Amino acid sequence: MKGKGPRINRVGELRPSQLQHTFGIGSIVDLPRFSALVMGLDEWDVSHTEAISEPRLLSAVREREPRATALRLPPYVPEEHGNMFGEWTRVGVPVEVFPRFLRCPYCRYLGPIESTLFKLRANPGRPDLVRVVHENCAAAKGRSPAAMPVRFMMACEAGHLDDFPWDYYVHKGTSCGKTLLQFGERGVSGDAASVFVTCTSCRARRSMAPAFSRDATSHLPRCRGRHPHLRSFDSGCAQPPRAIGLGASNLWFPFKVAVVSIPEAEDPLLIEVERQWTQLSGMTSVEQIAGARMFVPEKFVGFGAATDAQILAAVNRYRAGATGTGRDDAGDVLAPEWETFTHQARAPRDHPDFRIEARAVAPEWQDDVAEVLAVTRLREVSALLGFTRIVAPNELHDGRYGAGPGFAPLSNSALNWVPCAETRGEGVFLRLPEERVAAWEKSVEEREALRRLRQGHRQWCGQRGVNPDDDWRPPRYTLLHTLAHALIRAFALECGYSASGIRERIYARSGMAGVLLYTAAPDSEGTLGGLVRLAEPEMLALVLKQALRDAALCSSDPMCAEHRPDNDRTVHGAACHACLFAAETSCERGNRFLDRTLLVATFGNGDSAYFPTV
Repeated sequence: MKGKGPRINRVGELRPSQLQHTFGIGSIVDLPRFSALVMGLDEWDVSHTEAISEPRLLSAVREREPRATALRLPPYVPEEHGNMFGEWTRVGVPVEVFPRFLRCPYCRYLGPIESTLFKLRANPGRPDLVRVVHENCAAAKGRSPAAMPVRFMMACEAGHLDDFPWDYYVHKGTSCGKTLLQFGERGVSGDAASVFVTCTSCRARRSMAPAFSRDATSHLPRCRGRHPHLRSFDSGCAQPPRAIGLGASNLWFPFKVAVVSIPEAEDPLLIEVERQWTQLSGMTSVEQIAGARMFVPEKFVGFGAATDAQILAAVNRYRAGATGTGRDDAGDVLAPEWETFTHQARAPRDHPDFRIEARAVAPEWQDDVAEVLAVTRLREVSALLGFTRIVAPNELHDGRYGAGPGFAPLSNSALNWVPCAETRGEGVFLRLPEERVAAWEKSVEEREALRRLRQGHRQWCGQRGVNPDDDWRPPRYTLLHTLAHALIRAFALECGYSASGIRERIYARSGMAGVLLYTAAPDSEGTLGGLVRLAEPEMLALVLKQALRDAALCSSDPMCAEHRPDNDRTVHGAACHACLFAAETSCERGNRFLDRTLLVATFGNGDSAYFPTV
């Protein structure tokens, strides 16, 4: 990550996966001494990005971005130890200081970074010490203290973000013409009512409380349609602006698509061609292979002792479709994964990025669980397509992805590539018997619990302008989703990974009834074996029993068990933070479509449970 401007300054480090989930384009990164905004793709250095091959993901991306032709990792050059001025210090993801308004903790001066009083001080050897200072602050007796980012901004549901309009706000829509602002707090509570902004020129003074009140719109100017990550403005934004705090959880929601990489080849050479297809796709002669092998030998290590002619033959076979890459479901996110998991005999035996092994089901669970797989190796690739603010994006049903409200773009121009990240890990796959799930689904279709969930979902969608029919999930999805959350909590106690580090993947279409719980990391930490160990029959039997017992009773019962989604416009029944809710990094649906009553018998309700007794 680097600062962008007349002089490039290295200001911090992020993992590629963080640029997908937490600190992506348009988000604000809290650095040790200031905050920064991740800039759009127009400013990324493409020459130092590596293209990766994942045809299914690229096909899914093209449903949203038809011109996209590549998936690329963030720009990166390996660090040269001892060389503080090497190329690696000038390559990274560009960022800008944001919010642009800063305050001095000594004299309380509040002003934009463009002010001549503020200056960025770089430190090539210690990026964590890069800071913005208030030069020659009088209150600091001639010293230059580090300025702090002001903790208020303005955003709207259309995805716009702007500095808080301090001059407009303190003067209530006018200006004295000689504005000189001070930012102060009274007391230690830190709430808006105790924060004041003052114009020292005309003595105008105002609390921040009105900016966060019910009628806050009347105290703020219209949204300017600003996209600071693109340095652009959208004209005519009609969304009401909102004051929002720095670090607020609803400031940035990623809009991304992810796939579990499913290998299509079994021949070792074809496997390596598949992995390197982005680099090899344009090669048609032995001379081209030999030249590339000479100039970038590290890209050909996986081919071992194979000759240039053998590599070219494998490239031609792959190009001709010998591995089935022309399949019609290339853009489908879930179907190929389900097909591979449920027909594991077709999967390659020793692929470096994918390996599954069947495990027996404990005798006491054979009526309830049809199949268990230990996924000893897996690779997840995710691509960022955009983001929203204030309101999280909504995925369309069936694993296909569409734009949510206020979808904000990653660049000013049409995307011909999208940023991605790849992680490797391990997991456990469980499949429930289709006949039993279908019978259970039919039996609960008219039950009161499902009727209330459907009504709550309809009201929830109505508030957000979402078509309820597009977003509704079948009963089996709620069953499997609830089971996944219960198992995540139980697995976390046994496997050594935190609950927030375990992710879910739900397969709940017609004919599908399974869950994949997995963990993935950029390094070997994602494959330590703790999660795979739980797929063993004895361990899984104990963990599954404990998960269902824990789900049967919540510490918030009877309030949790009697929760009615049709009364408060939510999309969850008997579920709360004490029993089922999971971290954003774990849940694919934002803790919606959860209900313990459909999984196990709960306090006062047992007629809808898939597992009526534990």
